[in-house]
Amino acid sequence: MRRVALIYNPVSGQYSARRKAAIEETLTVLREAGVEAEALETKEAGEATVQARQAMNDGCDAILACGGDGTVHEVLQSLVGSDVALGVIPLGTANALAANLGLIGAPVKVARKLLEAEPTRISVGRIHYQDHAGNPGSRYFVVAAGIGADALVMSRMDAGLKRRLGYVLYLIECTRTWATFSFPYFEAVLPANGNGGGRVVDVSQLLAVRVRSFGGVLNKLAPGASLNNGNLSLLAFKTQSRMRYLKFLLAALAGRHTFNGAVELMETPSIECRAHNGARESLLVEADGEVLGCLPVRLEVVPHSLTLLVPPGAQP
Repeated sequence: MRRVALIYNPVSGQYSARRKAAIEETLTVLREAGVEAEALETKEAGEATVQARQAMNDGCDAILACGGDGTVHEVLQSLVGSDVALGVIPLGTANALAANLGLIGAPVKVARKLLEAEPTRISVGRIHYQDHAGNPGSRYFVVAAGIGADALVMSRMDAGLKRRLGYVLYLIECTRTWATFSFPYFEAVLPANGNGGGRVVDVSQLLAVRVRSFGGVLNKLAPGASLNNGNLSLLAFKTQSRMRYLKFLLAALAGRHTFNGAVELMETPSIECRAHNGARESLLVEADGEVLGCLPVRLEVVPHSLTLLVPPGAQP
């Protein structure tokens, strides 16, 4: 790293009062190592994408996303397809990418790890969707993208309560969704392969996972998922039973989950999802925790499209 921009969300996470001091300390570590560094504060949603693009045009060779997975997601949109590296300083409530890279800890310690990091080319996911106005859109994602109940949970997250309660709010909203959501089916269309045509599966929830671990209590949700994987690792819930959902999630929290007829683990380079004919409910879609719109959706892998700062010893 020679020239770096730190893009940070001043209200990300539960400890926003400490944010400014953490950013200043991180800048000091980088500058003492001979790196030209500046900090850019986001004012509104989506601004991090614009700031990252401007920092690239100004000659930065790395952008550090200082926040949670939402901040990473915004910065990511400008960096895919370029040679500018993405680094992560975890300051948010959800820090799945940072956890996957072994970058959980004090910002100063993380900054020192990033100084030793190896720029590594990885593949990212891409989701094509329909926004709430009916317009087509697409986003890159690096943690996960989902259709169904998980997107509904994200849509119900109040920003103020999230800063105060952190992961407790996730648990509250997951419980509320589990108790009240009807888990309607939609169609997931797997592509054709050398063995014949595509396969259509009725599912009530689909989650495309890119990271090996989400960190914390939810560790290896999708075995085989990896930033180095050329395929999407898909969790397909082929059930509307609340008890089967609960059984799987409790087993996943204990690290003892298995896959069967109700919950299938799939590997595929792409997949399309569409509503059933006559479906009354418009299912939401999300990527990296950001609610984007609704069906129809196409998910795919964009190979070797992002340079990521990977610290020594990490196995993303």
